[in-house]
Formats: sequence, structure tokens, C-alpha cells
Amino acid sequence: MVKTGEILSKLTAQGYRITPQRIMILDAVENADDHISAEEIFTLVCLQYPNVNISTVYRTLELLKQLELVTETDFGDGRVRYHSIKKGHHHHLVCQKCGGIIDMEESIFTPLRESLLKQYGFDADIHHLAIFGTCKKCR
Repeated sequence: MVKTGEILSKLTAQGYRITPQRIMILDAVENADDHISAEEIFTLVCLQYPNVNISTVYRTLELLKQLELVTETDFGDGRVRYHSIKKGHHHHLVCQKCGGIIDMEESIFTPLRESLLKQYGFDADIHHLAIFGTCKKCR
């Protein structure tokens, strides 16, 4: 698992400055109990640093995503949410009726990934997915 200090070291090693805003954004993602949107991160960061701009949050999240330190997931509600990579890969079943979200392990997709590679020569990046449907409560 990647620790916050390791993430900051990785940013520094690749020539990125460690700014207070980046630290606060990273802390917001790391300390979130669940997936967190850029808007929610912005609100949290503004409590400590009122002059931060929402574009700084988006740029920092994009950088963290490119460095494979966070994942991004769209739950179909119009807001992308972020999750620390150190919290592990998992997937979500999203009910389109009640909006409920069920987490599921990555291992369930191993056969799919292997089949895609074998049949199509396609190496799928299956790390953080949302699958939409109807939960058993709403069927």
C-alpha cells in the first residue's frame, strides 16, 4: 500500500512541487471514508485554505490520476468521484432505481480480463468499475 509520505515523495521525484493545496487535496482523498467528488474536496479544502480555486482541485486530481495514485469512478449521477489507490481496487454495482451502491471485489473480473486478452489480444485496465442495473430490493 502507498502511504501519504510515499505519494509526496513520488510527486517530488517527478518534479512536482508540494504545495499546501496539493497536500490538503491529497489529505481529503486519503481521509475520505468513501469515494469523494471534486466539489466535496473543494469544500473541505476551503475550510482551511479559503483562497483555493476549484480548478486547482481538478488539476491536482488529474495529476494524481495520471500518476495512478487515485482512481476515478462515475456512478451515473453527474459527478465523478475519487478514491485513493492505497485503499485497494474494487468495483461497484449501482442500482438505477434507488441509487444504492454495492461494493464488489476485483477478483470477480479476472476471468473477463483473461478472456479479453486471450480472445482479442486486449489487455483491459479493469481497476475501478461501476456497473449499472437493478438491485434485488428494487426488482
